Amino acid sequence: MADPYFFGYGSLVNTATHDFPDPQRATLRGWRRAWRHTGLRPVAFLTAIPDPAAEIDGMIAHVPGDDWQALDQREWAYDRIAATDAISHKLTHEVEIAVYAVPEHRHAPASAAHPIVLSYLDVVFQGYLRVYGPEGVDRFIATTDGWTGPVLNDRAAPRYPRHQMLSPEEIRFVDDRLARIGVTQVDRL
Repeated sequence: MADPYFFGYGSLVNTATHDFPDPQRATLRGWRRAWRHTGLRPVAFLTAIPDPAAEIDGMIAHVPGDDWQALDQREWAYDRIAATDAISHKLTHEVEIAVYAVPEHRHAPASAAHPIVLSYLDVVFQGYLRVYGPEGVDRFIATTDGWTGPVLNDRAAPRYPRHQMLSPEEIRFVDDRLARIGVTQVDRL
């Protein structure tokens, strides 16, 4: 029987936000990321969107006892999609891997009414920086659409429930990478 794993491509790469065992670097083929809004949440967040020419770095981790309930609850705005054959990893035993994505008909671009929140972005960048290094963050940026949406600087009062403390160096890194791609942070909308 195959072990259940999930593929994370955003905040789930940051292992400080969860305790799922056996996290491993992995790559998902045929998908890219996008910042999107859905009526299910007040802010924009990442989703995976099909793109046959793309691939994204991320993390797989084990779902103990085939108990998807806690992860499904965390990812409640997404659908769980079987993706085993699209994921490259270094595990040597049989696994079944799922990815979470919002169906395209249920999402729209980030907007002033539904911004990207910096506390979420910080968590994502911190995870990629720790797992893949600066080059991995740059690949994350290049394989993610929707950077034109506004970024609300909520570091003083984080809206993201699993926000993390960043070191001063990590804050400078995040702010620098956002400035490089022309993202403007706003303190209020």
